[in-house]
Amino acid sequence: MKIPVVKQILTGNDQIAAENEQTFRENGVFALNLMAAPGAGKTTFILATIDHLPADVRPAVIEGDLASTIDADTISQRGVPVIQINTGGGCHLDAPMVRNSLPHFALSDIDLLFIENVGNLVCPSNFKLGTALSVVVSSTAEGHDKPYKYPGIFATADVVILTKADILEVFEFDREYFERGLKAVNQHAPLFVVSGRTGAGIDAWVAWLLDRRRGYTAAI
Repeated sequence: MKIPVVKQILTGNDQIAAENEQTFRENGVFALNLMAAPGAGKTTFILATIDHLPADVRPAVIEGDLASTIDADTISQRGVPVIQINTGGGCHLDAPMVRNSLPHFALSDIDLLFIENVGNLVCPSNFKLGTALSVVVSSTAEGHDKPYKYPGIFATADVVILTKADILEVFEFDREYFERGLKAVNQHAPLFVVSGRTGAGIDAWVAWLLDRRRGYTAAI
């Protein structure tokens, strides 16, 4: 009896996600859903990405957390428009939450919207938000087995980011093992190995991101 209820919830979410997607397209906003475990370095990665964007690309951020405004405050201090969504215990963002946050932005002034999902490697991938890209962020500190233990979220990724590359050797991270696991569940997602602290690998990621955005805006 519970299965139809879950399907109804997901169907309703998907409908609103489609509306969000249309809103983004109408305003020329290229939106990203960033999913990762707690402590993977999503916020640091977002800020490093923003630091390497061309001056004419205007970013904004939606921060998803169970509680607090810690990450949103950090981003706001950099002068980037940011909205905080606190789920109050929910393990993921959903399309209605994103829709309700959009009126707080001037969407016509945004080119790139980073949506930092709640730290979790299970349920965020089940709820579409209406974004153009699904980005999975994993860190060397978490270990090289994540694609094997959480194949579902890696399978949904359009691109995978491996962060904290500067401490790869400290944690004896086996990059080949990680990549083999990723390819086993997702043959198409490119992998970028980066360090938000040193900036290593960020330029290559930004170049790829901007190329995808150009394709997106050309199709509008």
